[in-house]
Amino acid sequence: MGKKQQVFFGSGCALVTPFRNGEIDYEVLEELIDFQIRNGTDAIILLGTTGEASTINESEREKIIPFAKEKIKGRVPLVVGTGTNSTEVSVRYTKMAQDLGANACLAVTPYYNKATEGGLIEHYKKVAGSVDIPIILYNVPSRTGVSLSSRVYKELAPIENIVAVKEASGSVAYMQRLICDFGADFDVYSGNDELTLTNLALGGKGVISVCANLTPSLMHQLCYEFANDNPNKARELEYKLLPLIDELFKEVNPIPVKTALYLMGMVKNEFRLPLCKSTRLNELENVLSQLNLV
Repeated sequence: MGKKQQVFFGSGCALVTPFRNGEIDYEVLEELIDFQIRNGTDAIILLGTTGEASTINESEREKIIPFAKEKIKGRVPLVVGTGTNSTEVSVRYTKMAQDLGANACLAVTPYYNKATEGGLIEHYKKVAGSVDIPIILYNVPSRTGVSLSSRVYKELAPIENIVAVKEASGSVAYMQRLICDFGADFDVYSGNDELTLTNLALGGKGVISVCANLTPSLMHQLCYEFANDNPNKARELEYKLLPLIDELFKEVNPIPVKTALYLMGMVKNEFRLPLCKSTRLNELENVLSQLNLV
């Protein structure tokens, strides 16, 4: 098997989904996409956790994916979140994403079901086997109740279009072992903003970032300073961003980041239940002001 396709290197933005009066706000979505690309983001991740994907229905998916594809205009890869807790639905969403122009798909481990290793292996084989485009696995046990094991990675490694992993366990040791054992088989992206530099230092390929919604140029620069043999500058940037990153996870994602975008005048302060408005506007405004974002 030859080298697998790389989806991107650097900072991919896990983009929020803006709403207005309960509906997707496409005018603002276009503005957010342009803001990201103008400021150096290396990939757009649509309909992930930060995009409130679990509240986006199938007909909305059929509209938002080609809309984003058209607005991106091939400038960066479009990665679409297609994982659910149903293999059948995940396959359908993944096929849809390919048909509507996605460059790759992000497939979270099935949540709530708490599948066995065997179930996870069969799930991902069916998802990957349904399309030709690259699949990025997504390990986030704090949300799904299940973690991808070495056995699962070993079984999935030979599949040509399973090319990467978004690792969001928050464990440096887990990330280190994953890159050490399977770095030749999967690109590894950090799913935790505060571990971006750690990921790069261990041999990973960057981050799928929440913070990039607010600071796309700084997240991009952090990754490329490290790649261009300037780790001190990369560390300086990460330390600069840490107070903001910390605040973005004081409440469940994406409540803080979407609230921050509201404070920056970029989106309406609107969520879909069961997510609701933040109670930490003052704290968010304070850290945003420290970075001259408000």
